[in-house]
Amino acid sequence: MLEVFADRTYRHLFTAQVVALLGTGLATVALGLLAYDLAGDNAGLVLGTVFTIKMVAYVGIAPIAGAFANRVNRRAFLVALDLVRAGVALCLPFVTEVWQVYLLIFLLQSASAAFTPTFQATIPDVLPDEARYTRALSLSRLAYDLENIASPMLAGLLLAVVSYNSLFLGTVVGFAASAVLVVSVLLPSPRPSEPRGIYDRTTRGIRIYLATPRLRGLLALNLAAAAAGAMVLVNSVVLVRSTLALDASSLAWTLFAFGAGSMLAALALPKLLDRVPDRPVMVAGAALMVLTLLGLGGEVASLGLNWPVLLGAWLLVGLGYSAVLTPSGRLLRRSAHAEDRPALFAAQFALSHACWLVTYPLSGWLMTQFGPVAALGTLAALAGVGALSALRLWPKEDPEILEHSHDNLPLDHPHLKGVRRHAHPFVVDDQHPRWASQL
Repeated sequence: MLEVFADRTYRHLFTAQVVALLGTGLATVALGLLAYDLAGDNAGLVLGTVFTIKMVAYVGIAPIAGAFANRVNRRAFLVALDLVRAGVALCLPFVTEVWQVYLLIFLLQSASAAFTPTFQATIPDVLPDEARYTRALSLSRLAYDLENIASPMLAGLLLAVVSYNSLFLGTVVGFAASAVLVVSVLLPSPRPSEPRGIYDRTTRGIRIYLATPRLRGLLALNLAAAAAGAMVLVNSVVLVRSTLALDASSLAWTLFAFGAGSMLAALALPKLLDRVPDRPVMVAGAALMVLTLLGLGGEVASLGLNWPVLLGAWLLVGLGYSAVLTPSGRLLRRSAHAEDRPALFAAQFALSHACWLVTYPLSGWLMTQFGPVAALGTLAALAGVGALSALRLWPKEDPEILEHSHDNLPLDHPHLKGVRRHAHPFVVDDQHPRWASQL
């Protein structure tokens, strides 16, 4: 897996991702403490609003940013967004009102909503070979999982010697270092797309996404991952601290089990995906999450909650979660021309976070109103709907090269070369506005 680090450009971009993630993790810890200082017992409400603002920014801003990402110099765009994020983080230690937190978080997350899909769309251009790109996706998944472990540990060490406001300075350093690393390499600049209207550019990624069967299946799998992930991320604290009456350290180990499962899957997936297509791997990951949530719900209903069982369940959910999310970049890469990838990655970013925008509050409400059995059962059912929908929406036979005919183009069109029926790697674009079976 580590052979991809031989590529200097990828090595710098991966390091930029890691330091930015560490900075973001420090900001997450500091925000919780800042919210408590500003709102006291209402800190949970403040943080809930912050996370809602984050999701709204992700869903609303990403498609707009993706529409313009291929019209500007990609390296300059990424560096500018890193500097915006660093500037916002530098302001956070000085806020005195809750509304100021909301405003700054919206600006920070709007910049992240533009940065992340553009960054993700750059990697397949840097590593065009699919095997190397698959390994890069696994490393990216590992980076996210390690950040969930390393950032709280680093924050704890720093808080022993500095105030929480200093953690925001660590965030500034992370984003600034990311900007330096991005500016230190030359990034590929795909051919810009044809001039289009604002509406056409803004909606292009989502239209390509929803017109592509494998990506409609991916959206359903995103729903499955969000349902299971929300159960873990929202309700673990209630299960560990209230139901089991364990301490904060036990909560950390419980979340670690989820991250460990995700890391194990990310390490195993490159070799597995060399032999097995994406679809069965991803659907199996969704099925594993569904069965684990149902099994845990049955265990809680019959015998009560047991911490070792919860650890094992979250390990399995983490395995399934990573099996669904890690290969998704391969599907996106396969489903668009290079000039359309920023818009398509932005569509994936927005639509996947729209799933989280539903499952986050649903998970908390179910646990609060009806308890763990109802929450586990309902979210398992929702994840099951996602898995079954993926099987229906994503055809089992999904070749990259499709034979198709063009009744939508005149015979003298340059694309046809005088032959109305032909075969080539198929993606939705101007010459192929619908999937091949409909042309």
